[in-house]
Amino acid sequence: MRPLRPDAAARRDLILDAANSVFAEHGVNAPLELVIEQAGVGRATLYRNFPDRGALMKALFERSLENIEARAQAMQDRDDALFGLLEHVALGIATAAPLSDYWRAIDRDHPIIGAARRRITAVFSAPLQRAIAAGLCRADLAATDIPLITGMLGASLRGASPAARRALARRALELLCAGLQPRGPEAGR
Repeated sequence: MRPLRPDAAARRDLILDAANSVFAEHGVNAPLELVIEQAGVGRATLYRNFPDRGALMKALFERSLENIEARAQAMQDRDDALFGLLEHVALGIATAAPLSDYWRAIDRDHPIIGAARRRITAVFSAPLQRAIAAGLCRADLAATDIPLITGMLGASLRGASPAARRALARRALELLCAGLQPRGPEAGR
């Protein structure tokens, strides 16, 4: 796929921002007319960029993964990057609850989910190793534990409002981070 012209890329981003906002407020089955209205684009522009709801959902998911990768890149020199990334993911889940629910409902063997799991595991590998080397987390933590941890953070989806979901995400993160701390002989390295 060739790169989009700057104006086309800006319209695409407007649509994604609008979709994220509309879906967060009204759920993923909200009428696409709401996305069109909020983005301030025409119907043809929406469908030229995203031929159907599935393509729009996939693009939002891809953008979320890219944001996590960018956050990891920005934090790559920090020993505590693992915890910053976990916070970023936790708040992302809480903020985009309907999108998170949508992707959690997809079959775990779906190619998109498998690819996302591999990307997330890869993104967290270096920060995890750095945190272990710095003595900031338990030595038995493995990159393959990250999907389990993000699944635990998904418990924040039980909150009835965005504020409640953020509060649950922060509490889950607090509990999880305490559980990731080194114990016994590895503590205080």
